[in-house]
Amino acid sequence: MRSEVKRLTTGAEGKKSRVLSGMRPTGRLHIGHYFGALQNWVRLQNDPSYECFYFIADWHALTSDYADSSAIAENTLQIMIDYLAAGLDPQKSVIFQQSVIPEHAELHLLLSMVTPLGWLERVPTYKEALENVKDKDLHNYGFLGYPVLQTADIVIYSPPAEAGKKAAPLYVPVGEDQVSHVEISHEIVRRFNLFYGFELDETLRSKSSAGLCGNFCLALGIHGHTPSMLDFPLGSEKWAEFVSRVRARILEIGIDNAIEHLKAGAVADMVKFAPVLQEPEVKLTLTPRIPGTDGRKMSKSYGNAITLSESDADIRAKTKVMVTDPARKRRTDPGNPDVCPVYDWHKLFSTRETLKWAAEGCRTAGIGCIECKAKMADHLIEWIAPVRERRVDYEKHPGRALEILDEGSKKARKVAKGTMERVRESVFGWEKKRDEIRNSEVTR
Repeated sequence: MRSEVKRLTTGAEGKKSRVLSGMRPTGRLHIGHYFGALQNWVRLQNDPSYECFYFIADWHALTSDYADSSAIAENTLQIMIDYLAAGLDPQKSVIFQQSVIPEHAELHLLLSMVTPLGWLERVPTYKEALENVKDKDLHNYGFLGYPVLQTADIVIYSPPAEAGKKAAPLYVPVGEDQVSHVEISHEIVRRFNLFYGFELDETLRSKSSAGLCGNFCLALGIHGHTPSMLDFPLGSEKWAEFVSRVRARILEIGIDNAIEHLKAGAVADMVKFAPVLQEPEVKLTLTPRIPGTDGRKMSKSYGNAITLSESDADIRAKTKVMVTDPARKRRTDPGNPDVCPVYDWHKLFSTRETLKWAAEGCRTAGIGCIECKAKMADHLIEWIAPVRERRVDYEKHPGRALEILDEGSKKARKVAKGTMERVRESVFGWEKKRDEIRNSEVTR
């Protein structure tokens, strides 16, 4: 799988690039969520070059919490309030709920038909979870097939391509540790497109085109065919086998390489590529280090997080017991701010003057850790105050948050329906079949 990274730019033909991301409703969001994702989402929505879709992945919550779904509705509301409090604007972004858009499930089903089981079993996070999560039974398709549903969530918002023109890009903003999640989506879509957005020219069927077909095979590196073997009448199983072999070869070497080989062999017009779905691209985003209060990754399950709704008193209590540089055991011991979680938080919330004060004071033992934590907490409280204030307003009127979510879901579903119309026709060809029937009846 490739790890190509795209920079955010205006889409093809001057169109807006689309951006898609979401979170599972597992509880109130914390400052790790803000700096890891929400901050970047807000930045992207404020750039007029992008059309942003942000969602609450409540189906994904079931992959691990299927045994007890009682908290999902409340968590969905709380995350929606956090989205709005953090600065997501329904006038600039489409904010929606995954489970009210059934087209996600339909596309997930179709993508699952072409996704090799081995791809899913080799996903590192799947294997790690099976080994490390002991309090839940994750041996179910929902958890195994998580990447397929994730792919559907993304590419159902593929920008449509006009005839003869390239579609605008589809981006997924992630940190470096999540690139592999997008890579598997990229490969699933590429495979899907090779089944349903790929055609061989019919002239390759006939004996008279044996030389052309031979050149075609040579260009792609397909061996084992002779002119006498290259007669593919209509309905021939040999033709279906040949198409399958060509498809497998293109999948093996990649579409871009295949096109180059075919051009070099002067047979590029024998293949038509009309991608049904847009291949998603990675957008690397800024993800500053923000460890939990105990130095581990910030997580609600570890009890080491500061939520976006945390009170001043709780912020001071939690930051007061934060771990610091382990080498600084006594007040008079100099420390190293570069290995101290408290200093990592200073970088996010404090002024330059305070940063300099904290770094110099730590290295010279001019200040104590308690003093350093208290100063950082002051800046954190100052930073979180407007977020918390916006949150309180929606907590008083939760119906407003749900109205915004419902309206966003209607907008998202309209886009999803359009995508599925194209997908269904590419897979089943019913409109083409109906046209054939209508035309045949007219000519009788």
